[in-house]
Amino acid sequence: MTALIIGGSGFLGAELIRQATAAGHTTAATYHATKPGDASQAKWYRLDLRDAGRLDAVMAEVSPHLVVNASSHKADWAVTAAGPVRLAMAAAKHGSRLVHVSSDAVFSGARVHYDETCLPDPVTPYGAAKAAAETGVLIVHPGAVVARTSLIIGHGRSVHERAVHELAAGTSDGVLFTDDIRCPVHVEDLAAALLELASREVSGIHHLAGPDALSRHELGILIARRDGLDTSRLPEGLRVHSTLPGALDVRLDSRATQRKLTTTLRGARQFCTQPVTAQPVGP
Repeated sequence: MTALIIGGSGFLGAELIRQATAAGHTTAATYHATKPGDASQAKWYRLDLRDAGRLDAVMAEVSPHLVVNASSHKADWAVTAAGPVRLAMAAAKHGSRLVHVSSDAVFSGARVHYDETCLPDPVTPYGAAKAAAETGVLIVHPGAVVARTSLIIGHGRSVHERAVHELAAGTSDGVLFTDDIRCPVHVEDLAAALLELASREVSGIHHLAGPDALSRHELGILIARRDGLDTSRLPEGLRVHSTLPGALDVRLDSRATQRKLTTTLRGARQFCTQPVTAQPVGP
C-alpha cells in the first residue's frame, strides 16, 4: 500500500510516517511551513493545500491508496477549512482512502461529554474552521473517516510536554490551568488507531482520545513526575480568569470507536507513568 501523509513534518505526521513505514507501506509525505523530515522513511513533497493544481500533481505522482490529513494551520480558514475539502475532492477523484484528523475544538464545552453523535458548536475561529472542514470532507468524500482527537502527548516532544519542562526550569512564564479539561491521547496510540481505521470498512465521524479527563495542570503534574521534575515549580491558574478564548471542559467519549479497534487508547494516567521512549526528532 502507498500512503500519503499530509503534514508529515508535524508531531503526529512524523509518528504516522514511522508507523506506516514500519508496517511496510510505501510512504510519501508533505510539508509546507517547515521543512521535509527523514528522507529515508518517506518521499517528500512541498504542498500548500490552497494550491489545487499542486495538490492534483502530487496526488497524480504518488497515486496513494491512503491519504491521512494530519496538517494543522490554526484559524487560517483557507487552509484549515477549505484545504481539507480540496484534499477530499482530490482523494475522491484519484480513488484514495481518506482519513482526516479533526479536533475537540469543534465543541463549546456546554455539555462537557461528547460522543460521535454530538453536533459541533464551536466558539472559536479555529473550531469553526475545523467544523466546516469536517462537513465539507464528508460531503465530497462520503467514504472518508473524520477522526476527532484531543491533546496529543508523547516522547517528550509535544507542545504541552515542552511547556511543562520550560515552566519547571523557569525559562518561560505562564500557568497551567486547573479548569481547562481535556482527554489526552498518546501520539503512538493515535497514529496506530488512525492507520487501523484506514484499514477497516468504516467511514464518518470517530473519536480518538484517551479515557482520562484531566486539567492542564493535572497533566503537567503527571509529566513532571514522569520526567523527574519539581512539581512545585508548576504554577497553576484559572482559564476562566484569562483572556484566552475557547471551551473550558471538553471530554471526548471514544468508547464507540474503541470498540471497533484492536489499538488501545491509553489514558494519561497510564502512559505518563512510563518512561519517555526516544524517537527520531523531526523538524
